[in-house]
Amino acid sequence: MLKVGLTGGIGAGKSEVSRRLAERGAVVIDADRIAREVVEPGTPGLDAVVAEFGTDVLTADGRMDRERVGAIVFADPDRLAALNKIVHPLVGERMQELMDAAPGDAIVVYDVPLLTENNLAGMYDVVIVVDAPVELQVERLTTLRGMTEDAARARIAAQATREQRRAVADHVIDNSGSMDDLDARVDEIWADLTRRAATAV
Repeated sequence: MLKVGLTGGIGAGKSEVSRRLAERGAVVIDADRIAREVVEPGTPGLDAVVAEFGTDVLTADGRMDRERVGAIVFADPDRLAALNKIVHPLVGERMQELMDAAPGDAIVVYDVPLLTENNLAGMYDVVIVVDAPVELQVERLTTLRGMTEDAARARIAAQATREQRRAVADHVIDNSGSMDDLDARVDEIWADLTRRAATAV
């Protein structure tokens, strides 16, 4: 099994790369999706979030209001640490379950937004960083996700810098070009991953 860490700043286009790797045959384990699952209504994770942050962070139908929680934690490092202390162990547990279920010869891609911030690079055989200029990240977040510019810049500032992510990368994908450019770069990297997987057997 080849373990690949995939990361990138918010708005860099990591999901596009993740989808393309899955199309080429990778088993993708998406930490963001799992992070949503572990705080679904009725889970111990959501109970812990409510105990820490209060019922104000719930929507009318009892779900966690991600935007409201985001506004709180990205403005206060202590609150962010409190949220991470709840969510990260639950995510790690679920990711391990999914990894255990993957075929022994799989190329497993862990889509991990905070790989650099949490010093996780050493857990993977290969680290791929999806990169884009900050101004392009801001543009994508405001136009595609409807964030205000201030909120977008706060989210970007709360993450590792581009330089910090690049420092842990085996491969950097520049995602400031066209979709064709992205496809070509993913093809190059997939060829390298399949080569590595074959020699690891």
